[in-house]
Amino acid sequence: MLKLLKYFFYLLVVAAIAFVGFAYLGPFFGVDFSAHMQTIELPLALDIN
Repeated sequence: MLKLLKYFFYLLVVAAIAFVGFAYLGPFFGVDFSAHMQTIELPLALDIN
């Protein structure tokens, strides 16, 4: 059972390294992780009387 947990921990570490590596190398593979920006204008009526 302890051996299984050890392998699971190693798998998590490798997956975390792969995830971070893909985040840094993603643009080289054509994946864009940047947020899409959009301007939103909402009318606001102030009733000051």
